[in-house]
Amino acid sequence: MGLLAKNLYVNYGEKEILKDVSIRVEKGQIVSIIGPNGSGKTTLIKTLSRCIRPVKGSVYIEDENILNLPTKWVARKMAILPQSKNTPADITVRELVSYGRYPHLKFGQRLGKEDYEIVDWAIEKTRLKEFRDRYIMTLSGGEQQRAWLAMSLAQKPEILLLDEPTTFLDISYQLEILELVKELNETLNLTVLMVLHDLNQAARFSDNILVLKDGQIWEYNNPNSIFKKELLKEVFRVEGHIYRDEINHCPYFIPYKVN
Repeated sequence: MGLLAKNLYVNYGEKEILKDVSIRVEKGQIVSIIGPNGSGKTTLIKTLSRCIRPVKGSVYIEDENILNLPTKWVARKMAILPQSKNTPADITVRELVSYGRYPHLKFGQRLGKEDYEIVDWAIEKTRLKEFRDRYIMTLSGGEQQRAWLAMSLAQKPEILLLDEPTTFLDISYQLEILELVKELNETLNLTVLMVLHDLNQAARFSDNILVLKDGQIWEYNNPNSIFKKELLKEVFRVEGHIYRDEINHCPYFIPYKVN
């Protein structure tokens, strides 16, 4: 199952944030959204996940407009990991991950054996088994991010939306999270759409990249087509040298001048 958005317009008050944005993410793809600050990246993620209602346009899952679908049905198909997360100090990893099962429960129903098996599976997948009984607030930033990712996995979604999953993490944890996302994509055929600030990481871990500027799509293509000096200059106001990473089979660039 993929994700389709057609002609999205989103306003905050009188300010237009997204302007005629259309995107198709095929099943099993990883797509990264990049762009300057204020270009509408987070707004697009929130609109695709139904957190924000567009002024115009529609988002579809399985050819159905998500605004017309039951909330629990959408939550069983799509999980979102936002930038800001409020974590109670007295909750353990296993308790947090178990929240991902609630879209699958009927009103008043408690978690059952199958639910706890899925919770333990998600903890195992995110390599948190040794931390399962630890309080979330005692974990490092990277470990906490993996716990939130495990909660999203416990929903057993087919589509995963990640809003800046590497923010505030040092480089080792950034790579750990992105390599885990890539592994989940490959082993579970999980469709992933994520916002990233690091262009080289977007090139390395994505099948396609969506470039946003001023609320509009500048380009949507594979990393080799996206990494052009003209785009870096016009969208990000930097100049740089573009090289080929022969190990990861993707382009990367080193900036040298701000315009």
